[in-house]
Amino acid sequence: MSKPRRAVPARPRRTSAAGVALMLGGAGVLLGVSAGTAQAAEVAYATECIPPAISGLPPVQGTTKVEITAPAEAKVGDEVEIVWKFVQAASKNPNILDLEANTVQPTGTLKAAGAQTGDIAMQGPRENPPIPKNTDMKLSDMKGKLKLTAPGEVKLTPDAYNINVNKPISTDTKCAPKETVKQAATIKVTDGGGNSGGTTGGLPTVIPTLPTSVPTGSSSPTPSESETGGDDGGTSTGGGTGGGGGQTDFTGKEVQVPYECKTPIGDKNATSPVQINARKSGENFDLTVKFKKSVMDSPADIPKDSVKPSMEVALGGADKGTVHVEGPTNSEDIKSGEPIEIPDLTGTYKPGASGESTLSPGVLTIEALGTTTTCTPAKSEVSLTLDTTEQASGASGGGSAGGSAGGSSTNGGLAATGAEDHAALKALGLVAGTALLLGGAVFTFMPGRRTR
Repeated sequence: MSKPRRAVPARPRRTSAAGVALMLGGAGVLLGVSAGTAQAAEVAYATECIPPAISGLPPVQGTTKVEITAPAEAKVGDEVEIVWKFVQAASKNPNILDLEANTVQPTGTLKAAGAQTGDIAMQGPRENPPIPKNTDMKLSDMKGKLKLTAPGEVKLTPDAYNINVNKPISTDTKCAPKETVKQAATIKVTDGGGNSGGTTGGLPTVIPTLPTSVPTGSSSPTPSESETGGDDGGTSTGGGTGGGGGQTDFTGKEVQVPYECKTPIGDKNATSPVQINARKSGENFDLTVKFKKSVMDSPADIPKDSVKPSMEVALGGADKGTVHVEGPTNSEDIKSGEPIEIPDLTGTYKPGASGESTLSPGVLTIEALGTTTTCTPAKSEVSLTLDTTEQASGASGGGSAGGSAGGSSTNGGLAATGAEDHAALKALGLVAGTALLLGGAVFTFMPGRRTR
C-alpha cells in the first residue's frame, strides 16, 4: 500500500517579458491614456506651385500626396503632435542643378475643423539626401502641435506648403491646393477639463518680397574730345582715339552693344552700354571695360565670391585678335535690396601690329554658381581707337595677355538679363536671378526695364 504524497504548494510561474508588456499595456488602458493609438491616413490632391517671382516661370501643376499621422483619441487639455509625411511632392527637381544634402526645408499649414478650428503650423527639418536634377524631390517630415480645447471630433486636412532651398541662394516656392482636399485624420476628443488653448509649434511660411528697382551704374570718365571713325566689322562711326604723342590716358566712347546670349534656359537678346578706356604703359595698354547703367537691386541674398564676369575685347584696324579682360568676384555678401554693380573688367593689351587699332566690346562670359552664360555681340561697335606699335608676341591674329582683376573665382552661372527697346543689360552678374522650383535651380531673366 503506497503512502499518500504530501501536497507541495505550486511555485509561481515566471512572467515572460511579453507578458509584462501586455500587462503594462492593459494597465495603461485601465488607467486611461491621454492620447490614443496613432492613426495614419494618406490623401492626394491637385496642387499648383508658384516659383519665385524673379524666375519668370509659369505655375507648375502637379499632385501632392501626403500622409497625416495623429492620435485617434485624446482629451481636452492634451497637446498632441501631428506628423505630415510627403509621399510625393507636386514636382520633380528640374533638369538644371543637383541639390546638395540638407539644403531643402518644407513648412506648411494643416487645417483643423469640427469641434475645434484653426491653422496648425507645420515645419520639417532641413534634412534631405542629395537630389539629382530631374528626379523626385525628397522632403522631410513636418511636425506641428495642437492643444485640444473642446470635446468632439477634430478633423485634420492638409493645406498649402512652402519649399525653401538655401543653396546656392535662399528661395521659396509656394504650393497650394487646386481642389477641395479630403480630410486625412480625425481625433476623437473627450471632455478632460483642460484649459483652452490654440495651435502651437512650427513656423509660418514666409515669402520674401523681391525688390527689382534699377539703381545708377558705376561712374566713368567722359569720352575724349577727339573721336574718329572705326568701321571694322560694324556700323559704329566713332570711338575715342589716342596713342600718339605724350598722352597716356585714353577714354573710349560709350557704345550700345547688342548681345545674343546663350543661357541655361535658352537664347536671350539684350543691349548694353559699354565703354573701353586705356592707359599707356610703355608700348602696351592697360585696358578697363566699364558697363554703364547695367546694374540693379538684388532680389535675394547673394554670397560673396559668387559672380565672375570676363570679356574678350575684339581688335580691328591694324591689329587683329582679342584681349582678355576680367573682373573680380563680389568681395562681400550682397543683401536683398542692395544694388548690384558690375565691376570694371581689366586686362593688358600688347599690340601685334603698328598703326591705328580699334577696340570693340566682344564676347562676354558670366560664371556663377555652377553654370556659364555666354553673350556674343550681334555686330561690332568700336569704343576706342589707339595708335599702336607692334610688339613681339603681340596680339595680331590671336589673344593678347590675360586679365588682371583681383578676386577669387568660384564656379558660377548666369546673371539674368532682359531688354526693352534696347534697355541696358541690367542683370549681368545677378546670381540672385537663380530661382528654385521645389529646390531646383532655374536661371532666369528679369523683365526688361528702361534705365534711369
